[in-house]
Amino acid sequence: MAVTTSQQISRYYNEFQNVDVTFTKEIIRALLLNTKQVFLKSLGYQWPCIIYSSSMTGAKIITTMQPSLKETLQKSKNSVSLRYSFIQREKSDPLAFFVSAKIAGISPYGDTAKGLSFLNLVFTQRPPDDLIERLGNILEANIASQRRSEERIIVTPDSAKKIGLASKGAHIVVDNVPRKALLRDISFSGTKIIMPGIPKFLVNKTASISIDFEDPAETLYLVGTIVRYESVEGRSDIAAFAVKYAEESIPMAYKMRLSNYLRTIKTTQKAPTPTDSGSG
Repeated sequence: MAVTTSQQISRYYNEFQNVDVTFTKEIIRALLLNTKQVFLKSLGYQWPCIIYSSSMTGAKIITTMQPSLKETLQKSKNSVSLRYSFIQREKSDPLAFFVSAKIAGISPYGDTAKGLSFLNLVFTQRPPDDLIERLGNILEANIASQRRSEERIIVTPDSAKKIGLASKGAHIVVDNVPRKALLRDISFSGTKIIMPGIPKFLVNKTASISIDFEDPAETLYLVGTIVRYESVEGRSDIAAFAVKYAEESIPMAYKMRLSNYLRTIKTTQKAPTPTDSGSG
């Protein structure tokens, strides 16, 4: 996976600091948010809460407005700290930190009988780089998936390694029939694969694809439609099939891997060569 530099983190903050990321189930999985260890703290007391959304300058949370919380907020003049916690795949302990904030507004959330409230928090300090990096990676991936949706990445040993592909192989299921396939290229919007099958029976069919990745090890699942095919020279038993993904099926983790790869390539292309940096 691409390493995020301090320069990149500064760019994320400058460009995205006020952009909210809604914490859907998909986002929570991509962030590895440790939801059971997230809470609101004030004057030494803490209350469990749910992060509804977060930017780099504030957050919106859902919590139960217990009498103890109301009393504490009055005493603290709405000064609180929000604890973020993220699972670290390579370590047993989560990554956790507090961000100081002021409560800018409180409103009922959902069924008032449940006593839930929506709290709007404004950070009183710049959050740790770890939060900026995580939110920035997601926001950049979303932008890249829209602006560069059709940009194809040819699967070579080098690109596969940088993206984190476990191999060029993939598994695809069409009409409940599983098949093994080879990835020729991938993009945010689709992939081209080589696999056995009679094209006229496969084009316009729904396909479910599973791709294995490394660092971290995970299998990502995508659903799409086989939209066209190309013959493979000298082979009548296989063909190259283009699959267009269903937008709603594209995992955030997939977008982030391609976005990181494209950023790495862009950075490498911009890097000065010895002849560029030399005089004369």
